[in-house]
Amino acid sequence: MHILYHLTVLPPKMPECDAVVQEVEALQHHFGGEICYLNPNQRLPLHLPRVFFGIHKLEQMRCQETSLQLHHVFNPDPFPFPILRALRRPIVYSLTGGVDKRKMNVPFFASLAAVTVADERSLKYLGSLGLDNVILVHPGINTNRFTCSHLSLGSEIRLMVGSAPGSQAQFRTKGVDALLSAAQRFHRLRLVFLWRGVLADEMERRVSRMNLDDQVKILNRKVDVNKVLTGVHASVALATNSAIIRPYPHSLIESLAAGKPVIVSRCIPMADYVERTGCGKIVENIDPTSILAAVESLVDEYDSLQKAARGVGQKEFAQQKMIASYQRVYKHVLEQATGA
Repeated sequence: MHILYHLTVLPPKMPECDAVVQEVEALQHHFGGEICYLNPNQRLPLHLPRVFFGIHKLEQMRCQETSLQLHHVFNPDPFPFPILRALRRPIVYSLTGGVDKRKMNVPFFASLAAVTVADERSLKYLGSLGLDNVILVHPGINTNRFTCSHLSLGSEIRLMVGSAPGSQAQFRTKGVDALLSAAQRFHRLRLVFLWRGVLADEMERRVSRMNLDDQVKILNRKVDVNKVLTGVHASVALATNSAIIRPYPHSLIESLAAGKPVIVSRCIPMADYVERTGCGKIVENIDPTSILAAVESLVDEYDSLQKAARGVGQKEFAQQKMIASYQRVYKHVLEQATGA
């Protein structure tokens, strides 16, 4: 199968740490095809708006379409990239972020061969707009890389923190500042941040300024996440709104695959799953008090939460399930295109 996978982000500094890139590479390995970065801003002196993304590659893509079966676009929000209207093969558009109550160009998305979402909230919302081409595809990871391990609760409570900020503003909106303040209040709390090469110096300054060097570790390099998870009790992902984070953050999926419970913000769609399965705790507000309340509840119920995490992590988020879901999407789209 010849598929052109389109990414709208800049090529990440650490692609092996980027959840979307990992997902695309898994699909590419299974189905074949090529990856195309539509964002030209890495080479430009001035920032180019998204409305122009991909125009610089139109001629190249037109040539590729002679042997291409379909396009697969990955983007966090429902943005109607004009370049997609110029493509001649069927388009699958995967929304990698939450889309609950977001304004969107309904006719544009109705014209696509398929739109995929990762969570039930987005599926329900897009259905309420009249879109009948939306398909739910839960994310998946290579769960074989993870082993369930037990870490007894002692004098320290250790949490792994993924979904690192991509901008200064996201130190607040992704709960980093609130987590650091929580650690200041509660000296038993230890935080292990998985970083991605962006704003690492700024993070180190904040940790130093708050005198948290003994409580906070920043892993700004490629790491064996399974090994990191053996040294923590749980993982946490926070956000002030669902648009800035994946509906099912990979760091939390990895945590469950290793049998470690999770702490997640209510606004992140994965919170519905966590609440339903009992594999973690929900943070209602992004502030130190709410975070510490969730941590305290995690400690009180740790054995049952860990049991629930072990029961779901390995089977619910296997990469093979995600690939099988996309295979059904591709089959449906190609059958529609050929009139089968």
